[in-house]
Amino acid sequence: MSGADEQRTAPDGLPALLHEELRAADDGGARGADGERLSHGEGTSRPLRSLPPEPQPRGAKLYHRRPVDHNEAAQRFIDAPRHAQMHDERLWDLRQKRDRQMHGIAEWEELRELASSIKQHTLANLGDYLEQFETQAKANGIHVHWARDGAEHNRIVHSILADHGAKSLIKSKSMLTEEVGFRVYMAGVGIEVVETDLGERIQQLDDEAPSHIVVPAVHKLRTDVAQVFADTLGTDPANDDVHYLAEQQREKTRPLILDADAGMTGANFAVAETGTFVVCTNEGNADLSANVPPLHIASIGIEKLIPRIADLGVFIRLLSRSALGSPITQYTSHFRGPRVGGEMHVVLVDNGRSARLGEPDFWQSLKCIRCGACMNTCPVYRRSGGLSYGATYSGPIGLILDPTFNRKRYSSLPFASTLNGSCTNVCPVKINIHEQIFAWRKALAESHDIGVGKQALMKAAGTVLSHPRLYRAAITTAEGALKLLPDFMVTNPLNSWTARGRDMPDAPRETFHQWYERTNGGREDEA
Repeated sequence: MSGADEQRTAPDGLPALLHEELRAADDGGARGADGERLSHGEGTSRPLRSLPPEPQPRGAKLYHRRPVDHNEAAQRFIDAPRHAQMHDERLWDLRQKRDRQMHGIAEWEELRELASSIKQHTLANLGDYLEQFETQAKANGIHVHWARDGAEHNRIVHSILADHGAKSLIKSKSMLTEEVGFRVYMAGVGIEVVETDLGERIQQLDDEAPSHIVVPAVHKLRTDVAQVFADTLGTDPANDDVHYLAEQQREKTRPLILDADAGMTGANFAVAETGTFVVCTNEGNADLSANVPPLHIASIGIEKLIPRIADLGVFIRLLSRSALGSPITQYTSHFRGPRVGGEMHVVLVDNGRSARLGEPDFWQSLKCIRCGACMNTCPVYRRSGGLSYGATYSGPIGLILDPTFNRKRYSSLPFASTLNGSCTNVCPVKINIHEQIFAWRKALAESHDIGVGKQALMKAAGTVLSHPRLYRAAITTAEGALKLLPDFMVTNPLNSWTARGRDMPDAPRETFHQWYERTNGGREDEA
């Protein structure tokens, strides 16, 4: 049975959300001249069944001085079974499409290795390449600014907008602007910011952060979107047809785009050799944001640099295949300078990246190209929802990025992982994600940035695990207790495993050590 078939039935007995008809010979999907299903994202998307209403679970509750409680928020997401099931199926579908693309390219692993080495080389010489980019960009007619942190970025952009008398700004999807709290800052100075990406616009209208790097509203059902649009755009709350919802949003947002005073984009890649940058989208919103208003501002993290235009093809081949399982994004837009009669500004943002570059255990996270592949494969992320992390970046990549921004607030996140290594296996630039998650656990424990209870448990576990005889005695005692104790003494609120609705597994007949001694390392079994 394939992974896709295993996903058809949920553990709680709910019907699978993906249409069974998709396995039929003629499922109505887009097909090429040879009759095969098209491999681009639109052609392989799988529609979801209409679902009974279910309240949308909200994200982690944030407190000023307390760490994010991922467990509590994840449990609320799991307690909404239709949302949890749809989220898991949709992201696993993206992971499977990514795998099909990978198997279709014989040189896939060579591309990953090359991309990783290009990024490593760039980061090792980042200062030189940043200076080269600035020189070339200025020669192209671009105004270049430098921001040490998020606050300085926001002040720079505000200054540019104020100089032009701009009161409204349209922007394409950008995780960097989410990272620096750009919209909140602009609201405080009286400048309207309108997201043009559909997923980002949904999240903006619902006053939520994006839950995924690439598909920001993936945690929502179509019924959730219908209610958000009804409350904010005046649409029919009973109509959850995706075409109707998309068209209504387009009609309501297009006048705001046409009347905007300025536009903003991020960048997927910035090329030092040419002083240019590239934005990859599937809706064309970056082109609208960059070209409709006379003023274009691009916010770019300094880690987005690559040396040469010739290097770009490596990353373009990897990006969309890893993110969505499609060969390329619908729009790969190259920006070299301002359009005729227009003005272009680039803000290069550090915001902790230079400090991270100097950390031996965590600098490799700067290789990230924001594809989201690690999120699509992560069993914890798929079942807990991105908003349960309470941070701009969620999933495996978030576990290693977020503590660099606020060590105390995000001290619990590196423990939201099984360390199975799947995230590392799918990363297109070969970041050792699971090793960095483990390194963060060690760093947080050594600096006492985790809870007292967890510190005590880890210290006790360390004592037991470092003494073989004590470990074997503890295992034997625990196995005997599991076999003899009545159920109410094992399954109770004090047992965090069973308190979350899980059964205790049966104790094994013998330990590995016992089996090894009994069989002489397996040699007797072989005989």
